[in-house]
Amino acid sequence: MPVFTVTGDIDPFLHVSMTRGETIYCESGAMVMMEAALDLKGKMQGGIGSALMRRFANGESFFQQHIEAVRGDGDCLLSPTLPGAMQIIEVGQRQYLLSDGAFVAASAKVELKVRTQSLGNALFADSGGFFVTETSGTGQLIVSGFGALNELVVEQGKDITIDNSHVVAWDSSLHYTPSITTGNSGGFLGNLINSQTSGEGIVLRFSGNGKVYICSRNRASFQAWAAGSAR
Repeated sequence: MPVFTVTGDIDPFLHVSMTRGETIYCESGAMVMMEAALDLKGKMQGGIGSALMRRFANGESFFQQHIEAVRGDGDCLLSPTLPGAMQIIEVGQRQYLLSDGAFVAASAKVELKVRTQSLGNALFADSGGFFVTETSGTGQLIVSGFGALNELVVEQGKDITIDNSHVVAWDSSLHYTPSITTGNSGGFLGNLINSQTSGEGIVLRFSGNGKVYICSRNRASFQAWAAGSAR
């Protein structure tokens, strides 16, 4: 099985050690360096239908990079698109849902499939509109977030509310509902006004038992700040 290691504290690389015959796949453009024993190919993971669905769901590239150790053992270095940390997640007993742009790489037996989600989640959550990407199979999945990453544990009876823009990935067994405020009353108009005045935007309320991975930076807010600073 390929060995994934996150190296470095600030804007780290994903180091992958592979033995002959092993394969991994990663987001298009993630490969930084690979040794001569490895081959790189662009493929549509799961066929054209799955590739199209993932494109709409998570904004992924139509083609993904497949790296295979064909001539012997070898190492490669991968990097996510945005600056920030990466997290190695064990997939098998638990499966995960991914926010837009979170996927970096995975071992060959981990699959990314697309499923529909509720109308409310589709309209408000930053997770692919009417479709959301979910893992299946067994192995390791690597996700990235803008800034630092942190793992939160949700327990039954102890719901947590997270700003939508900071959610990276979460346990598929968790129940999640979007809202425009952390309050429980005030009506739609009152909640909308409170959301705008507090600067909260959309939040997700998670309940059940499982893990949620969050990032420290808000990509949309940073892009707005950068655009304003450039004027």
